[in-house]
Amino acid sequence: MQTNIKRRIFLKGSAASGVMGVAVTAGLITPQVLLAEWNEAAFKEKDVDAAIKAMTGSESSEASDKIHIKAPDIAENGGVVPVSITSDIEGTTEILILAPNNPVPMVAAFALGEGAEAFARTNIKMGKTGDVVAVIKAGDKTYTAKKAVKVTIGGCGG
Repeated sequence: MQTNIKRRIFLKGSAASGVMGVAVTAGLITPQVLLAEWNEAAFKEKDVDAAIKAMTGSESSEASDKIHIKAPDIAENGGVVPVSITSDIEGTTEILILAPNNPVPMVAAFALGEGAEAFARTNIKMGKTGDVVAVIKAGDKTYTAKKAVKVTIGGCGG
């Protein structure tokens, strides 16, 4: 009985893969279109303000209490620090996460579609104790908030 179930799963998976392969080959599905735009300069920038400017185009930002950062006060392992950002700012189109004490501070960037909930969650690496900075872009304005996280074991080669 167990062999029949495994064989059925294998056959279903093979059929689905075959159909997807034919669709890609025929040009019905183009994976390149689905890939997000990559801002390589921002993710290589070593300066926080320059990284923010490269991503948002804005040179200034204002602190906001409408940005909520959920991250541990103490991260036992800097290699895996869970972070979630929620924005109550109307018209949020981008959420950026930075760790200024990292060798390269830009950690993650999320572009939100129209009507999307302004929420992002990911695990980040932190090389040492410092702030997690959230940057929100809404319209032509940029807002920031930060939360201190103490790292006990470094995650960026530490």
